[in-house]
Amino acid sequence: MAARGHVQDPNDRRLRPIYDYLDNGNNKMAIQQADKLLKKHKDLHCAKVLKAIGLQRTGKQDEAYALAQEVAALEPTDDNSLQALTILYREMHRPELVTKLYEAAVKKVPNSEEYHSHLFMAYARVGEYKKMQQAGMALYKIVPKNPYYFWSVMSLIMQSISAQDENLSKTMFLPLAERMVEKMVKEDKIEAEAEVELYYMILERLEKYKEALDVVRGKLGEKLTSELQSRENKCMAMYKKLCRWPECNALSRRLLLKNSDDWQFYITYFDSVFQLIDESWTPPPEEEHSLEGEVHYSIEQAVKFIEERITEESKSSRPLRGPYLAKLELIRRLRYRGCNDEYKLGDPEELMFQYFKKFGDKPCCFTDLKVFVDLLPSSQYTKFISQLLEVIPLSATSENEIALPADIKALQQHLCVVQLSRLLGIYHTMDKKQKLTVVRELMLRYHHGLEFGKSCLKTELQFSDYYCLLAVHLLLDLWLEGEDMAVWQCLTLLEEGLSHSPSNAQFKLLLIRIYCRLGAFEPVAELYSSLDAKHIQHDTIGYLLTRYAESLGHYTAASQSCNFALRFFHSNQKDTSEYIIQAYKYGAFEKIPEFIAFRNRLNSSLHFAQVRTERMLLDLLLEANISTSLEESIKSMSLSPEEDDIPWKDLRDNRDLTVLFNWDPKDRDISEEHRKLSLEEETMWLRIRSLTLRLVSGLPTLSHTIQPKNSEKTAENGVSSKIDTIRSLLQQLEAAVDSGKKFLEQKIQYPVLGPPPTRMAGFFSNGSCQCQTSLFYLVSDIYELDTNGLEDSAEIQERIGNSFKSLVERLTDLFNKCKGDLIEVRDGTLKTHPNLLENLVFFVETISIALWVSSYCDGVLRPFKSNLQKKKKKKKESSVAMPPIFTHFVDYVTELQTLTSNVIDHIKGLEIILTALKLEELSLKDTLLLQEEKKFTKTVQGKVQSSYHHSVQEIGELLKKRLDTIKKLKI
Repeated sequence: MAARGHVQDPNDRRLRPIYDYLDNGNNKMAIQQADKLLKKHKDLHCAKVLKAIGLQRTGKQDEAYALAQEVAALEPTDDNSLQALTILYREMHRPELVTKLYEAAVKKVPNSEEYHSHLFMAYARVGEYKKMQQAGMALYKIVPKNPYYFWSVMSLIMQSISAQDENLSKTMFLPLAERMVEKMVKEDKIEAEAEVELYYMILERLEKYKEALDVVRGKLGEKLTSELQSRENKCMAMYKKLCRWPECNALSRRLLLKNSDDWQFYITYFDSVFQLIDESWTPPPEEEHSLEGEVHYSIEQAVKFIEERITEESKSSRPLRGPYLAKLELIRRLRYRGCNDEYKLGDPEELMFQYFKKFGDKPCCFTDLKVFVDLLPSSQYTKFISQLLEVIPLSATSENEIALPADIKALQQHLCVVQLSRLLGIYHTMDKKQKLTVVRELMLRYHHGLEFGKSCLKTELQFSDYYCLLAVHLLLDLWLEGEDMAVWQCLTLLEEGLSHSPSNAQFKLLLIRIYCRLGAFEPVAELYSSLDAKHIQHDTIGYLLTRYAESLGHYTAASQSCNFALRFFHSNQKDTSEYIIQAYKYGAFEKIPEFIAFRNRLNSSLHFAQVRTERMLLDLLLEANISTSLEESIKSMSLSPEEDDIPWKDLRDNRDLTVLFNWDPKDRDISEEHRKLSLEEETMWLRIRSLTLRLVSGLPTLSHTIQPKNSEKTAENGVSSKIDTIRSLLQQLEAAVDSGKKFLEQKIQYPVLGPPPTRMAGFFSNGSCQCQTSLFYLVSDIYELDTNGLEDSAEIQERIGNSFKSLVERLTDLFNKCKGDLIEVRDGTLKTHPNLLENLVFFVETISIALWVSSYCDGVLRPFKSNLQKKKKKKKESSVAMPPIFTHFVDYVTELQTLTSNVIDHIKGLEIILTALKLEELSLKDTLLLQEEKKFTKTVQGKVQSSYHHSVQEIGELLKKRLDTIKKLKI
């Protein structure tokens, strides 16, 4: 008989089918299989947990949790059960339960290395740093391995980072961590580079820079080998902290002798030279200049050193940009300091010209020179550009034709010059006719350049794409100057560019911005999706999508885009925990604080707070009092008017406002002031939206029956505190609105490619703000009527009646601001009115809030009316007078119904007009477009028309549902 192989645990064999079903997503079969197994083997705990996983994945969270707790209460110690419970708790987003699981396992099996390490990692997931420190030491005592000891040390550092009291951090946690590492150093037990890194990190945080320097320069520093120049970089950082400029200078000089293209060391070299000049430093006689060797301490030495680097470069086998740019950097610094020595280095204009001759065919040439154009006098700009053009090999076939490049090198050189022309403001001084001529020339160059990219793959960019982008920028200038047709030409050129270069993100981003400015969201969703934004980009560029989706009436797309963004933010917590655990496992200790800072940065993201708030408002708009009651909707979102979960003090603006390429001069570019103002505006708007959401979430808390004048009882059951919350929120909303109005008085104009403005200006100007605020004041009045009863409340009733009248007037005014054509054809040119769409969206939102408030009013008045009718029957008198409030309310509801019907009719009219509009018949005069480009114009106009049609349909559908709800309001 053959010898028996490895004996498999029979339970593993029994559980295998359940694992397979779960892996394949067949959760129902997994539950059935688990049930079968449990009938035969009642004590098979793992089967019970696997069943719980199946239940969790089919949405039966409560049953799953109950089953899991049954097993957890038995404190299992078998691997299968523990791992299955860990998976389940992670899916439930309850990592804290995993710690309890392994705490129990460690008590039962105190010498298990595996369970101790699992316990440590479970603490890491929930950030229990003190317990991590203890778990690490317990693990080291069982298995004395260095990594476990240093896990404990790192946990002390994490306690110091997370400590609220900085003093405690520097007097307790870090010194203890230092002593723990010193003990290992004395015993000569330091083995790995990660351990040296950790020692360096502790000393740096304790500001013991000299000791940190000694570690790096000493025997331990020899272990720092994983990164190129890791040791030198750490030395340099410590020299800077200690202001040891001679060493800084000598080390950077030495490193530049090794590699004269390393830009960071040029910066350190110049910094240190000028520091030494300012300190009047001179070398000590008959001694080494410094620990790192020879020091340069004068401008003459610096000039000579840079000249030597350029001479060396000329002998190099490959051209190096560093030495030439260093020369320009030195001139810039000398000029800034008012030194007269810059002439020794040469004329900046000539140096830049020589640099262009050498590197002009490299795409980086423009970005290199961009930094130094300030060195040129503005009177020399045109001459400088002409000088550059002269050296580019361009050839024209006949006198009237444009001279074109014969190869890719010449094309790159010419592109660099065109970009510099834009940067120096040469195009901005042109009149309309000149600009249009340049646009035509750029597009001819673009089409010619496509010849060089015929063999490019779809994922590669065409060599001449920048010509197209620059032409679009010029057309955007014209659009801002009031030329309506220019915007359609922009879209036409970009759509054509995208057809030749389908992976060009710049084309897509610019199309997104322009379509949104025109109020057309439909093409945007597809464009954004094709960008295939990864990970952090959902936070940095997601604002381009979420700012417009809902405000342009695309409710379904808005829900999807919000979900898309929120999924990333919600998974961030879980993902970051895994990164931290991996960093512990592989000893990448310096990365752990970075991961935690990254997690905090995302949790405090302005975009995250905005999307969360807008998503909840959108859900209420689409569902509350349509598919579910307002109360149920708010409950499902776990919303509470008292709770404000937005970290206002720590809000981080993570938007990338420079994601769009820009060649504008400094005075037209996005400034730091623009960023600051945009953040201020976004925060104000977020505050208004957040307070609106909290006020709406407070409505169901007021819906209850109160015995008239029973104020003691109302205070007792906590309801009076609810109205106090509403009134307090209303005051905060008023204050936020006032701040917003003051902010808008500044009339800030952001650059066209800068941050998009918020919806705040429209919210104030169309009257939505006044309507919504009045509605919340009405809630307070109705509550007062509810507590006082009908008998002694004539004044309140009159006040409510007046509020009803003024509300209908305001809503009618808001509707009037929604009237007009969305697309208008004037003199053969297409003009759009996206503000009408935004006003319609605000109208729908305001009418929805009016309905929720009316439902509350209805809930208060209905019991009063039924009581009065009972009294009538008892007294058998027909003369019992009905209070005026009932008539006021009935009239108000009737007017709301009429108004909503009118808006629906208006929307139907818009739909008919949009369907009938024949845009292809438009004459495209004065467009300079070639025949093949005109087909893209038709595509673009069709997309805008279709998007408007879609918006109007979605708004109309939602309003019809709201009208059905109004009809149910009958007391």
